[in-house]
Amino acid sequence: MKTKLLIAAAMIGLALPAAADFTTVQLAYEVALSEVRLPRNENGTIAFKECEDCDYKTKRVSANIRYLVDGRSVSLSKFRQMTDRVADRENEAVTILHHLKDNQVTVVSVYL
Repeated sequence: MKTKLLIAAAMIGLALPAAADFTTVQLAYEVALSEVRLPRNENGTIAFKECEDCDYKTKRVSANIRYLVDGRSVSLSKFRQMTDRVADRENEAVTILHHLKDNQVTVVSVYL
C-alpha cells in the first residue's frame, strides 16, 4: 500500500512542473454588439469597448480573420448585414479573439 502511495505522490510531483509551462496565446473579449466598430475592409482595424465606461481598444485585423455567425464562417460584408438587423444591440454579445504574439484579431463571433 505504501508503494502505491509513493508512486502516486512521485507522479503528481513530476506533473506539477509541466503545469507551469502554460502561456496565454489569445485573449477573448465578450462585448456588447453596440460597443463594436467593425473594420471597413479586410485589412483594417476593429475597435471595441470592454465596458460602458471604458475607452475603445483598437486592434488590427488581416485577411485571415474569421467572422462567425451562429458558428458558421461568413464574409465581413455578410457579417455586417446580419448584425445590422439586430434590434437590441446592447444585449447581444460578440466574442473577439485577440492573438497576442501577432497582435491581431483572429475571430469575431456572434450568435443571433
